[in-house]
Amino acid sequence: MQPARGFRWAFAVAALVAGALATISLVGCGTPGAPQPPSLNLPDPVSDLSADRNGDEVKLTWTMPAKNTDKLKLKDSVLVHICRREVDGPCVQAGVDPTFPPGADGNFTETLPTALANGAPRKLTYFVELKNKKGRSAGPSNEAVILAGQAPPAVLGLAAEVRKQGVVLRWTANPASDASATSTAVRLHRKLVSAPPPKPQGQSGLLAPEPEPIERTLLVESPDQPPRTIDKDIRLGQTYEYRAQRVIRVAQRVPAQSPMQSGNAQAAQQDQDQMLELAGPLSDPIRVDAADIFPPDVPTGLAAIATRTATESSIDLSWKPNTDEGLAGYAVYRREGDDPWQRISPAEPVVGPAFHDSHVRPGQLYRYAVTALDLGGHESPRSAVAEETAPSQ
Repeated sequence: MQPARGFRWAFAVAALVAGALATISLVGCGTPGAPQPPSLNLPDPVSDLSADRNGDEVKLTWTMPAKNTDKLKLKDSVLVHICRREVDGPCVQAGVDPTFPPGADGNFTETLPTALANGAPRKLTYFVELKNKKGRSAGPSNEAVILAGQAPPAVLGLAAEVRKQGVVLRWTANPASDASATSTAVRLHRKLVSAPPPKPQGQSGLLAPEPEPIERTLLVESPDQPPRTIDKDIRLGQTYEYRAQRVIRVAQRVPAQSPMQSGNAQAAQQDQDQMLELAGPLSDPIRVDAADIFPPDVPTGLAAIATRTATESSIDLSWKPNTDEGLAGYAVYRREGDDPWQRISPAEPVVGPAFHDSHVRPGQLYRYAVTALDLGGHESPRSAVAEETAPSQ
């Protein structure tokens, strides 16, 4: 009996120990870790603030962050404090602080106060600062620098004329005679109004034409000597809208972005000179229909050489290739004596810059001329004449 009793006692002790260990394990699993501080819910600072001035109006654009500094998603709209600093003075509030939802495209426009819209060109720096509900922030945005001061006068008398080489743009010369007038340029803003032409079938990869940009700018460095320029980068058959504005260009020392603002963990960038512009108001738009009414260039270099074989007399023609865009080919004309010119090439344009005329009479003098044809059916004037006598029997 003793051994059985000892066995039961040992079994009871083991069960008590196992239960105690299980209890300790359960209590350990439920014990909370070290307490975490509550999130301050500070929105990440803006890092892509940009500013643009036209006349006396300044427009700011930026991207609202989607998370706070604790990498948690922002849920509510965020108050945006906007200020501007003239040269190295204090940062003064600009307008009423707006609010934007997280991840939205932020924008703000203001008309400059009279004091900032007059005088010599000088640096004007904008910042935006995102604040939580308690008015706290993680710091200001990157700098967005423009120029304060008297804007140059508007461009007047903007007009356009379509030529084969491009759109010729003219305007009234600036009557001002002060020093700033000689330092201005004119920026032309072009917008494609018509729909881009469809991509030709069968053209892909390197053979496919580059799509035309919807908007393009052209800077004229000496805008009043003479007051005109030509926009050669157009495509006939399209419709464009042009606007123009005068700009004063001034080099200013602009601080580089910090590694945090630029997203680059490498060494901080150094300050650098940046060309800032003080832009005047945009002119009224003018619309230009660049209709394709121009024929290809006249072929050049036409030469005629008589040949004779055992079976026929003939005259071979050759000329320099035409480089017009949209060229379809050529047409060949011939004249005998005082007879009128007659087209001797087929109805379909001749593809290459050469033609073989086998319908000649031995000993007869012939005069030849060539024209170029484009895909729109336009034909150039006839080339200079080349003459040759067919070889005799």
